Amino acid sequence: MEIRTLKSEEFDAMIELGQYAFQYRMPADKKEQARKRFKPENTWGIFDEEGRLGAKLGLLLADVFVNGRKIPMAGIGGVATWPEYRRQGLVKQLLTHSLQVMNESGRLISMLHPFSFPFYRKFGWEMFSEYKKYVIPTEKLPAKLLTKGTVRRNIRDIPVLNRVYEDYAIRFNGMMLRSEERWKSSILEDEDQTAVYYSPSGDPEGYLLYKVEKNEFLVEEFICLNEEAKAALWTFIGNHDSMVTQVVLNQMPANDGLTYTLADPRITQEIIPYGMTRIVNLPGFIEALDYEGSGEVESWTIQVSDPYAPWNEGTWHWKISPLGEAKIKPAEQEEEAQLQCDIQTLTTLLLGYKRPAELRKMGRLTGESEAVTRLEYAIPLEQTFLLDHF
Repeated sequence: MEIRTLKSEEFDAMIELGQYAFQYRMPADKKEQARKRFKPENTWGIFDEEGRLGAKLGLLLADVFVNGRKIPMAGIGGVATWPEYRRQGLVKQLLTHSLQVMNESGRLISMLHPFSFPFYRKFGWEMFSEYKKYVIPTEKLPAKLLTKGTVRRNIRDIPVLNRVYEDYAIRFNGMMLRSEERWKSSILEDEDQTAVYYSPSGDPEGYLLYKVEKNEFLVEEFICLNEEAKAALWTFIGNHDSMVTQVVLNQMPANDGLTYTLADPRITQEIIPYGMTRIVNLPGFIEALDYEGSGEVESWTIQVSDPYAPWNEGTWHWKISPLGEAKIKPAEQEEEAQLQCDIQTLTTLLLGYKRPAELRKMGRLTGESEAVTRLEYAIPLEQTFLLDHF
């Protein structure tokens, strides 16, 4: 078996495998658009002795926000294997190889959307986000309010939408930065409607991506920078009450407080586990983040296990300056570990999805209670969220 990037002429073989594995057919026009966007250097395959493609995966290179910083990330998508090659460890080989590629190219973390959480947990990825889905009958929508700004429909100006999106995304850990190409190819579908709220001064401060069909108002993205924008966009939605019987908010942050603001909060809401992530380069990721400084130097000795990225394994001496800047290096041989965990636990801890004290209670983070307490203070309180799929 040979692992290598695909060649341009192997695009059709990749699409054929993807269609078979994910049980869909790509229309001819969509296929040609995908062919133009195809980046063979970011698509890895494993080939048998006769050169036939047995399995493949794609890498999406993008930055994500963590603690307000832009962190280089590699998303994994399109993982597929022909049935005659399954149960032979091909995906395991591809994932292991991709981690080496990511590390060598400076990617600090990796994200994916799993077909199976247990499968990817074996290789070091861990759940780091969930979202809320709401179904609201029109009679239970927030009250219509008069706002000072203006809502304009059918705004497809990507710089305007992206400006609002990034001002919103930086508030969460895990949100992707979007290129213009991504907006065009993956976000703004042909049938999507848009509505943008502009403040009295003309600044865009919120938007909706939505569809209205079959008596339903389906919101794909509800992005607001302040309460004025939120009220205006809810009023816009409410003005469709003669056309629809319910509103569906497909993907909202887990800490969204919508029900508290409703006159009647008894609506349907569902919490859905979404993305997984893992640290690719432990020292690089830890040193890239901001922490809460205590005014004194804080330090920990932490032992981390990561069999699929062995450069992360071992005992590390982790220090945070009085102002919250981190440095980490391999611990001296005589230093005993104060804390122990695997790479999955460390990932969710640093992303803020789970707190150190909570992880210790679960038995995922072990060691000295005093060290956990100090770490609890050092890790900023942040909400994880991810809108994009890849």
